[in-house]
Amino acid sequence: MAERAPNAANPASCRESVCIHTRKIFDSCKDKDCIEDLRVFPTCGSQSIIDCAFSIRPKSAKLLFADVRVEELNFNRGCYTVDVTYFYKVSGRAFPGDKTVSGLAVFDKRVVLYGSEGSSKVFTSRGNLCDNIYSGLPIAVVEAVDPLPLSMKIVDASCADSFDSDVRDIPKNISESFDDELITTRTCKQLYVTLGQFSIIRLERDTQLLMPVFDYCIPDKECVAGGDEDPCTLFSNIPFPVDDFFPPPGSPNKCVTNCQADS
Repeated sequence: MAERAPNAANPASCRESVCIHTRKIFDSCKDKDCIEDLRVFPTCGSQSIIDCAFSIRPKSAKLLFADVRVEELNFNRGCYTVDVTYFYKVSGRAFPGDKTVSGLAVFDKRVVLYGSEGSSKVFTSRGNLCDNIYSGLPIAVVEAVDPLPLSMKIVDASCADSFDSDVRDIPKNISESFDDELITTRTCKQLYVTLGQFSIIRLERDTQLLMPVFDYCIPDKECVAGGDEDPCTLFSNIPFPVDDFFPPPGSPNKCVTNCQADS
């Protein structure tokens, strides 16, 4: 039988105050980016399809990695720039032929946040001479979901902007996410994508906080044994997936805006 947890809303139930080490959020922001006409570096196999296609319809987009860097603003103490480089794996359907094309898109983003000041060096017993942690800069944390692929288009190289001819340095682990080699040089036909990205960026620092303690975190449910039980018995405990057979009604008005936009 589970024990009743103490009432955390009642200050009288506080048993003691303890000092804990954690990360404190000093500043944060949320963003809704519509990234228009982002260059897609296709795979070799996809480029041959793009060269023969009239148009590309967006299919999917996946956020592979976000590289995050923090630098202090010299003219405004306590403020920092957070530079984020998003790496996306995007795919689409070519017309005619309905063949799948895929490639890499890269988006650079910069925000300015307050991260307070600090110059202490932290050493722990778990580290060695190569693992010293310098906490002069705050820690930037980026939370993001997979983007929404909004549109794709094919552009002749003669109509593309001049900076598209620049070759980007693609990290090895990003390149290995594709089954074929990526083409990062100028081609006769180039692919562009428009993505919708939601993200939250924040600056944190290690700090010590005094917190009230009400009790230990005691689990309120018992562990369920598994492995030796009869498979049919386990299956009988799984609820019937009603939603898979009977989709929820939803709201018909949800599609009105999209239909008007397409018309």
